[in-house]
Amino acid sequence: MSEVVSTEEKITFSLPQIKEAAKKLLSAADGLSVWTLYAPMGAGKTTLTKAIVEVLGSEDTVASPTFSIVNEYKTKNGIVYHFDFYRIKNEMEAFDIGTEEYLDSGHLCLIEWPEKIPSLLPKDYFEVRIEIVDEQTRLIYYHKHA
Repeated sequence: MSEVVSTEEKITFSLPQIKEAAKKLLSAADGLSVWTLYAPMGAGKTTLTKAIVEVLGSEDTVASPTFSIVNEYKTKNGIVYHFDFYRIKNEMEAFDIGTEEYLDSGHLCLIEWPEKIPSLLPKDYFEVRIEIVDEQTRLIYYHKHA
């Protein structure tokens, strides 16, 4: 189990400001390539992922990988892997698709529903928690683990 190695910080933003929030998170992650995105259904995990991918210079269409489990986007900074583990029944399913290889690749990996794969997470990762304030506003808590 990794330890929290940075003070938890937070961002409050309205949905039209999501790219600014994405830029702040990219800076705060300080090069950590594995991000865990914790949030209730409909809180904006995929919307935040879309903003991050756009900020990194991709023109790819970002969609939830609910059925494919992982999507790949090409950006000016390299590849981004976007996972959605909502539908998996156990960690073995994630292991079988090669999740560890993706997470060890050094490419940015954004993981929705990481609570489904706790033992597959690396020691070092960036944790993001999204809370719904109201229909247009979100609160994000974030910190580094190592």
